[in-house]
Amino acid sequence: MSPKLTRIADFKPGKPIQGFFLVKEIHQRITRTDQPYRELVLQDKTGTVNAKIWHDAKAFKADCIAGDAVVVQGTVSEYRGQLQLELKKLGQATPEKHAEYGFNPTDLLPASPYDIDTMWQELTAILEGMENPFLQQLVTQLYEQHADQIKTHPASMFLHHAVYGGYLEHVLSMAKVGQWLAGHYEVDRDLFLTGILLHDIGKIVELRPVNQPGYTPEGILIGHVVIGRDMARAVMAGIEDFPEELQLKVEHLILSHQGTYEWQSPKKPKFLEAMLLHMIDEMDARVNMFRSAVEQDQEPGSFTNRYNYFRLNLLKGPLNRDADDDADAD
Repeated sequence: MSPKLTRIADFKPGKPIQGFFLVKEIHQRITRTDQPYRELVLQDKTGTVNAKIWHDAKAFKADCIAGDAVVVQGTVSEYRGQLQLELKKLGQATPEKHAEYGFNPTDLLPASPYDIDTMWQELTAILEGMENPFLQQLVTQLYEQHADQIKTHPASMFLHHAVYGGYLEHVLSMAKVGQWLAGHYEVDRDLFLTGILLHDIGKIVELRPVNQPGYTPEGILIGHVVIGRDMARAVMAGIEDFPEELQLKVEHLILSHQGTYEWQSPKKPKFLEAMLLHMIDEMDARVNMFRSAVEQDQEPGSFTNRYNYFRLNLLKGPLNRDADDDADAD
C-alpha cells in the first residue's frame, strides 16, 4: 500500500487521511435538526470504522452502495471513545483507475489470520475420523457441496469472526475443543461433532460473501437456524436407512444451538450434546469478540475504553497503575 494511504488500524484523532476502503453499510440519516446526513461503515483488512457525510449528503447518495470499493479523503475524529471518519471526498475505486495509486482489492477484505488450506485439512481430518457412517456421510456431503463457501464465508455479519475465512476458523476452533469435551463428559462424540460442523451451515445462505457484505433475502426472512436445519434434513432424506431418532437429534442440535428464545433459537437445548454445543459456540464467539475489542482499542494504558460489546474496561496488557487510575473497577 502506498505510504500516502492510511489503513484503519493506523487512524489517529485529528489526522487527515486518504485511502481505499470497502463500503460495508450505507444509510441515510436525519439529525435532530432535521438535516440529512449519510452514515457509512467502511472496512479494510485491518478493521472497520464508522464514517459520516455531514454536508451535501444528498449529492453522495448515488456514489456507492454496500459492497463497493471506494477512495476517500477525510478527517479522523473521536466520539464516545470510538474513532470515526468525517468524509470530505468519496468516489468509486477500480483497479483500472487506481492501481497506480496503491489500490489492491485484497487489502479491503479483513481475513482470518490462519491459512485457509491448513484449516480445511485439519477439519477434513476430524471429519474422516468420525465412526458413525450416517453422520459422516451427512457432514461430508454438505461440506463437499459447499466447500468454497465454507472456506471463505464470514461466521457473522458483525459480532464474531466477521472476516474472510471466519466461518471455517470458528467451526474448526469449536471442533478442536469439542473433541476433548466429548471424552471428558462422555457424550456421543460423532453426534456432538456433527452439531459443531453443521450448527451454522445455514449462514452460507443467510450471509453474503465478505466482499459483498449483507444479508440475503433468505437470511432476512428465514434465518440461518431454520435454513441450516432444512439443508441437513434434505441430505438426510437422501441417505438410505438414516435412523429416525438420529435425524431428530441432528435437527435439534441445529435448531437449539442459539440457546435461548431471545436469541432467535426455536428450541432450547434438551440433551447434553445440544447444551454443550450452545456453550462452546457462545464461548468461541465471545473469545473472538474479546480479542477483537482489545486489538482494535486506541486507548492509552493497560485497559480499553468501555465502548465495546462487553461495555467494560478490558485489560489488554501489563498493569500501568499511573495511566489507569480512571479505569472503571466494576
